[in-house]
Amino acid sequence: VPPPRPLLRGSEGLYMVNGPPSFTESTAFQRDSGKNCKAVAFSKDGSLFAWCNGEKVNIVNVTNAQLLRSFDLPKAVCLEFSPKNNILATWQAYTAAKDGTAGVPNLQLHDVKTGKCLKSFIQKKMQNWCPCWADDESICARNVNNEVHFFENNNFATIANKLHLQKVNDFVLSPGAQPTKVAVYVPGSKGAPSFVRLYQYPNFGGPQSALANKSFFKADKVTMLWNKKATAVLVIASTEVDKTGASYYGEQTLHYIATNGESAVVQLPKNGPIYDVVWNPNSVEFCAVYGFMPAKATIFNLKCDPVFDFGTGPRNAAYYSPHGHILVLAGFGNLRGQMEVWDVKNYKLISKPVASDSTYFAWCPDGEHIVTATCAPRLRVSNGYKIWHYTGSLLHNYEVPSNEEMWQVSWQPFLDGVFPAKAVKYQAVPSELPSAEPKPAQAYRPPALRNKPVTSSKLHEDEPPQNMKPQSGSGDKPLSKTALKNQRKHEAKKAAKQEAKAEANQESTQCSASQNAPRSAVPTFTSGDPEVDKKIKNLKKKLKAIEQLKEQAAAGKQLEKNQLEKIQKETALLQELEDLELGL
Repeated sequence: VPPPRPLLRGSEGLYMVNGPPSFTESTAFQRDSGKNCKAVAFSKDGSLFAWCNGEKVNIVNVTNAQLLRSFDLPKAVCLEFSPKNNILATWQAYTAAKDGTAGVPNLQLHDVKTGKCLKSFIQKKMQNWCPCWADDESICARNVNNEVHFFENNNFATIANKLHLQKVNDFVLSPGAQPTKVAVYVPGSKGAPSFVRLYQYPNFGGPQSALANKSFFKADKVTMLWNKKATAVLVIASTEVDKTGASYYGEQTLHYIATNGESAVVQLPKNGPIYDVVWNPNSVEFCAVYGFMPAKATIFNLKCDPVFDFGTGPRNAAYYSPHGHILVLAGFGNLRGQMEVWDVKNYKLISKPVASDSTYFAWCPDGEHIVTATCAPRLRVSNGYKIWHYTGSLLHNYEVPSNEEMWQVSWQPFLDGVFPAKAVKYQAVPSELPSAEPKPAQAYRPPALRNKPVTSSKLHEDEPPQNMKPQSGSGDKPLSKTALKNQRKHEAKKAAKQEAKAEANQESTQCSASQNAPRSAVPTFTSGDPEVDKKIKNLKKKLKAIEQLKEQAAAGKQLEKNQLEKIQKETALLQELEDLELGL
């Protein structure tokens, strides 16, 4: 199998390059140099490729570079193949007729083998324009006026089934083999909650026929994510506005719904937005990136218990490799492009490459390589793409000329199992290119501090990663509830005893101190002027606080910036006190 090829679309045209290790332009696809290539699509197995160049929609066979079909659809802006390559769906913007009557159907389904148009629909919205197929194409579904219509075996003449709920806003079919399951979302209205329901096709009877149901408030929109084995769905529910004013991003909650009827709210230990949630391809765990910056990332199991916590860091996205044995946590967009590549089996950090200004990230289907890209219109300058090995080596770097733009980068897809999983490497693979380590920007230092030693002052301390699995050292079974209760009681008693002991010690030392020095013997200084006395009292208070800070520093505590500044003022304060006491 040739390595997966990157596809590139931009002002230099549409072309493919050979996959790692060569990266030369590929002959499997003749470059289309037009500047109007708006829409592209690969088939699920990567063997067919379709694109619209502003004149026609063309389909080529990528394996032998042969042009299969051309359709006269100059205005097409969206293309998609059905999972088994039988149908190409195309969509163009809907326009109503001049006299106000309905316009022509703008969503078309074409038979790839014959080129015949099988069916056309009116589909006004671009969002969710494409019908959804089960992986074996036995059913195809689309949302029409709050109903989901199902067709069977690509027979679009008759609607085989309808799922009718008061207002179905969105639905997702489960991946994998039969029987197909359907997750549907109905938004709440007039004080009623929103809900997500799971059904097994075609059992759409009353509410009793649902496999599972989860209702919740606080949802203006939801994202539903099936795991690969179709046993559970994660639902990210978000509101447009955060009523508490804590976040720009609105408020998000994460829900778990399983086809066996179980459901739960996933408890995230840090407040703030949920940036990303991804299923491991093994379907038994998922990773969430959440919380105000620096964000936390945690892996949860199917009981929604944390298994491993990656601590905090500058990140807002997570990507599992196709085989699920490597996880990349990254900070793109308004963050600097730091990536952490983790071996998920052993929870060990493999590498930390940096891809600054990236607007796109994708794993290669081979599970070894990664592409990061900087594309317009998100960023208009320094467009291009980089190909990495997950061990941190930069293998290929292409930057477009300064007057050109890159609009899209993607890998040619392959079916699961084409590339076998390989053992995880930690040693960086050799590369011709120098490593892409950007120079760390130096923090601004005012002239007065430039020759002094640097005191590191962080706004926040990053939390370290930690394993959340219950540590069973000597093969002990997890403790029963009563055993846990007793253990806690015992620990609480112990702590209380120690506290009492410490207090007693403290009291006895204080007593002895006060006995040694009778109160009256300590002359309290008075200057005769109550204003000056007040100042002296304040100064003494400040100096006492500085003493305490110095003791803490000596004990090895990391002091904050403002605390260090306080200590620096000590000599000045002592001088001021002396002056006041001398009456200067």
